This record gives sequence, structure tokens and C-alpha cells, in this order.
Amino acid sequence: MTEIIKTYLDHPSPATLKLPPGSTDSHVHVFGPSDKFPYAENRGFTPADAPKEALFALHKKLGIDRCVIVNTLLHGFDNSVVEDAMRAAEGRYLGVALTPVDLSDAELKRLAAVGFRGLRFHFMPGYKIDYTPEQVIALTRRLEPLGMHLQLQMHAMHAKELTPLLKQSAVPVVMDHMGRVDATLGLAHEHFQAFCRLLEMPGFMVKVSGIDRIDSQPPYKQGIPFARHLVRTYPDRCVWGSDWPHPNHTHIPDDGVLVNALAQIAPEPAILQQLMVDNPQLLYRFTA
Repeated sequence: MTEIIKTYLDHPSPATLKLPPGSTDSHVHVFGPSDKFPYAENRGFTPADAPKEALFALHKKLGIDRCVIVNTLLHGFDNSVVEDAMRAAEGRYLGVALTPVDLSDAELKRLAAVGFRGLRFHFMPGYKIDYTPEQVIALTRRLEPLGMHLQLQMHAMHAKELTPLLKQSAVPVVMDHMGRVDATLGLAHEHFQAFCRLLEMPGFMVKVSGIDRIDSQPPYKQGIPFARHLVRTYPDRCVWGSDWPHPNHTHIPDDGVLVNALAQIAPEPAILQQLMVDNPQLLYRFTA
């Protein structure tokens, strides 16, 4: 375990940007250890273990105090790996679960009680899913009394066609990774513009994570303008996430570089405070 932690700690460069107290990484994952938290049999690949101890140590190094751990298809509908990490962090780390759309009300209530603030679903090209957008939106009526939200990994190409349905959600809708657009297509591309129009409607928010997913070349000069545009145009609709440990990626980003990019994404102290502290607190309701 010590060697795993050291590996992840040694990777990032120092974060030269000093983050405000209470800063939140709103999108990470925890994998394994696989002997305690087995991976799903139908997973697309097997990751290196990235346990909670490595995540806690990384955040300490980067100056991050709070976090939202998002379960992934690698652990499937078994959310225990996230629950274990939340329990260890005593209110500073919360979760987003993966579940089937027909999960019982009793289990939904239990998930909400232990610190899961939302459920995540995928509308991405190439993802094999066994639910429809209509089923997901119907589920939001059961999330509303629990104070949970809907999180979507949705490619921006689907934004226009899904807008009439998504606006029927009974709960806030949080969209991952800036719509996974291709940064080389530019801010004016129709897919990104349709994605942005969702943020003009009540209840929609975006994670300005993934400058490294929409632009594969560090230091992400083509990706940063997308995040900056979202933060400047929709300052009350944005939260930030590192996406550690960067699964299913073209490369392993330097988390220090991702933190330092916030100096360009949110250069004014008040906007950085809103992005990293105030907006996450309103959305996730941290208790510590």
C-alpha cells in the first residue's frame, strides 16, 4: 500500500496556485484495492489500484480540503468502495453512485443517508447502456425528496436532441467534463453551443473538468479556453474536478498542472472562491 501511495504522490508537480480554504475536487474516482473491493466482471479494462489513501495524500499535497468521489463502471453498481472512502473522510468527502434505474426506494434512501448526493448515468457514444433517457428522467422524481441530483456524462453532440427531455428533470442536472467536446473544433461549434444553452436553464450545472480530455496535449492550451468560457459566462453553474486517477484516458495528466491551470480558468480571487468553494458547498452540502 505504501508503494502505491508513493507512486501517486510522486507523480504530480507542485501546485504553485494557492487554493482558498475549503477548496473542493468535485470529480474523482477510487479503485480498489481489488482484494477488498473487486472490479466488476463486465468491466472494459482493469485499472491499477488507486485507493483512498492515495487520494487523501494527493489532495493534501495539492491543497484540496473536500471532494466528491464518483463511482464508475469499473466497480459497477457496487458503491461500497466509495462508501468506504466517505466514511474514512468523516464528512469532507461525499459521493455520486452508480445504480440501475429500478433501484428500490429503500436503497436510494440509504445511499442518501450515508453521503451520496447524486446518481450518475452515461449518454456517450460507444457506451453500452441498458436504460433510456426517459427512464433516467422518470427516476429524478424519486430523487427529489432525497435531495439528490442527476449527474450525466453526456457528449455535447446529444445536447440539442435531449434538451426537451432533460428540462423535465425534477432535480438539478450536473454535466461532466464540459460535454467531452473536441477542443480543436473551437468554442463556436454547434455541439458546444447547444451544451451551453442547457446552462441557461434553471437547475443545470457543469463540471469544468477534463481540459485534458478535450485537448490531449499538455499544458492544454486548447482546452483551457472552454473551461474559462464556462466559468466566466456561467459563474454560478460551475464546479471543478481533477478526474483523478484519470481512467480510460489517452495519457496520464499531471494533477499539479491541472490545479495550476485554474489560474487561467478562474484568474480573479472571487471567481476562484465561487468555483472551488461556494458552488460545491451549495450543490453537495458538505457537513465538515
